Amino acid sequence: MVRLLRAAVVPLALAGLLGLAGAVLGRIYADGLLVQLTAGAAVGSVAVGVATRRLPSWSAGPISAMVLAGYTVLALHVAAPAGITGAVLRDALTNGIPRLLTALIPVEATPDTVVVAVIAVWASGLAATEIAVRGGRVLFGCLPPVLLYAGALYVVGPNAGPAIGFTLVFALLVAVALVGGVAPASPGLPFRARAHAVGAAAGALLILAGLVAVAGPWVGRRVAATPVDPRGYVEPPRVDSLDESPLNRISGWALSPGQPLLEVRPVGGAGRVRLRLAVLPDYDGVTWRVGGVYRNAGRVLPEQPVLAGAEVAEMRQEITVTGLSGRLLPAVATPVAVSGARVAYDAGSGTLIRPEGLVPGLRYSATSRVQEPDLNQLPHADVPAGGQVARYLGVGAEVPEQIQRLAEHLADGNGGAYDRAVAIEQFLAEHYRAVADAPSGHAYPNLGHFLFGRPGQGGRAGTSEQFAAAYALLARLTGLPCRIVVGFSAPAAGGAVTGGDALAWPEVLFDGLGWIAFDPMPKGDDPRAVEEDFIPQPTTPPPPMPSSAAVSDTPSVEPSVMVAAQSGEGGPAAMVAAGALPVVAVAGGFVLVVVWMRRVQRRRRLFVGEPGERIAGAWWEFSDALRLAGRPVPAHLSATEAAVFAQSNGPPVGSSDAVRAGLSVALAGKLRLRRSAQSASHSGASVGGRSRTWSLRLQSLISKASPAQAVSPAQAVASAQAVRSAQAVGSAQAVGSAQAANSTQAVRSTQTANSTQAVSTATAVRSFRAC
Repeated sequence: MVRLLRAAVVPLALAGLLGLAGAVLGRIYADGLLVQLTAGAAVGSVAVGVATRRLPSWSAGPISAMVLAGYTVLALHVAAPAGITGAVLRDALTNGIPRLLTALIPVEATPDTVVVAVIAVWASGLAATEIAVRGGRVLFGCLPPVLLYAGALYVVGPNAGPAIGFTLVFALLVAVALVGGVAPASPGLPFRARAHAVGAAAGALLILAGLVAVAGPWVGRRVAATPVDPRGYVEPPRVDSLDESPLNRISGWALSPGQPLLEVRPVGGAGRVRLRLAVLPDYDGVTWRVGGVYRNAGRVLPEQPVLAGAEVAEMRQEITVTGLSGRLLPAVATPVAVSGARVAYDAGSGTLIRPEGLVPGLRYSATSRVQEPDLNQLPHADVPAGGQVARYLGVGAEVPEQIQRLAEHLADGNGGAYDRAVAIEQFLAEHYRAVADAPSGHAYPNLGHFLFGRPGQGGRAGTSEQFAAAYALLARLTGLPCRIVVGFSAPAAGGAVTGGDALAWPEVLFDGLGWIAFDPMPKGDDPRAVEEDFIPQPTTPPPPMPSSAAVSDTPSVEPSVMVAAQSGEGGPAAMVAAGALPVVAVAGGFVLVVVWMRRVQRRRRLFVGEPGERIAGAWWEFSDALRLAGRPVPAHLSATEAAVFAQSNGPPVGSSDAVRAGLSVALAGKLRLRRSAQSASHSGASVGGRSRTWSLRLQSLISKASPAQAVSPAQAVASAQAVRSAQAVGSAQAVGSAQAANSTQAVRSTQTANSTQAVSTATAVRSFRAC
């Protein structure tokens, strides 16, 4: 009897070691099924090894493998909800390791999450029994359970607390196995040899126990403090490109409103209920993306923390897929249990996917717990800040200036977080139209066209895609953590869900209240013009002004000014408030002053001074006209060459008329000089000849100007003024000449006049040539 008990110590210790490894791994499972299955595998593997120790060593492996196959099928049958089938067995054996490393914590005991642990425990038990029982090397026989135990700790990683108690029990069982494996002393040995052997064994046992007691807790804390999660090396299930940004699918569904997507059984209540398909928290200025980390999950999902003061209602849905494609699985937020389909779950957003993809006819059930926070706290609620919400505040680089200024305008005067959220919601709902044929897109150019484009060219109208995207961008620019949700509006009484029921809406995160949904969709078909919000309206009608009203000493407060730049389409995106009126008045006054100064300058040039000065003034008008026409007169040209230059190379419309006006004044002055010189004495004939020569040249040049070109009103006035100036000069000169001819001192006057006219004419000609 004693000999039998001594022989059972090592197998029992080995089975205990293997069972402890399964218990450590079972801490990350949702129930105790894994611990039971691994315990059965530990006992079965050791029992088969002990039973075959008398047989040849080559036969132990095949026999144990056959028993393992039968036990594996039994374990998977127990773990499978609907029983074991060939497909389930094949899927579990093929995907067991990646499913275990990508499973959501706590892991549900399903065939694909327990098969690896069962086989690993059985293989370790077979190896340990062969080495320790058949070979008699207990210390080496404990090595497979030790490796299995370390592997279990590694798989658990940071997802459970320190395994201090399990580690101490494990070390104790190793010591028991070592003591039980010591062969009894031979009766023929002397007493001293026996005592020496017993003392050495006791000393080794004490040393081992001390090491275990000292190092065990330290190792346990190290495992809990700085573990490496192997899940980081395995990529979890991901959505494909179709589901990475389901917001792009809204426009396609809107164009096919009758396309069947889902069939929903009654979920209770009246009205409609929203099915959440995806949550999009990431935006780079081009696309809103899902960005979720989906872990394989079982039927039971982790529950979300309940908000303080929130009412929790449980809602059960039965959904059948009819036409929806992709991997995303719709459900009422937030699901806590799913049956009928193998799913992966993103705990951050509470959304589901089916890794194998959706197929028509797929039917599943989901149980959701809907939290209704106390909305009376919203007006006083704040939004969280810091690194935990940085993801929900990020926008792409180079936000367009007009969008930035619109966000600043909406935030102006709305200091509270809820006030800003409502202001953005009302602005979009009152000024924009919902249409089904709007093109897909929510990048900066698309949103700029949606917000500021021409209504007749597709601007200021869109689907829920543009409304939700514009709201989320404006909210983030005003400091509100926001995300976009894509889903469906389903009848609560049950029925079909079609493409026309697809919807996108924004959600804002508030402290203590969680994510609150907003609805920026328009409530009518007649939106107000956007410019109306940027024209300040009086809050109260102004009081009637008495006839003898005194001027108030209180300075008026200018309203805010908001000017949005035009969109890239060239639409009237400018929104100017009444505060710009002072600027317009100053600018208008400046223009009037410039026009008045120009008229004074022209009158002084053409009508003031001696004839030579007026001729020079006409030349300046001529050169100014060419410069304003974009063809300034080169400095090296003479008057004749300048006139030819003005008529060459097709000058702009109206420029020839300005040239003609200037030359007309010069010609009139020259003609009057010639007449004055001829009426004087013969000593001034040379001056008259030169004047006549200049007059003929100028008259010839003016006659060559094109009369068919259009003359602007301003140029016509300038020409009339030039003619009147020339007539005035001629009249004055004629009167002077007559008075000089009728004078009793005709000869002396004529000589004086000739001298004066000669000097004046020479001065004018020099000035004219110098110009």
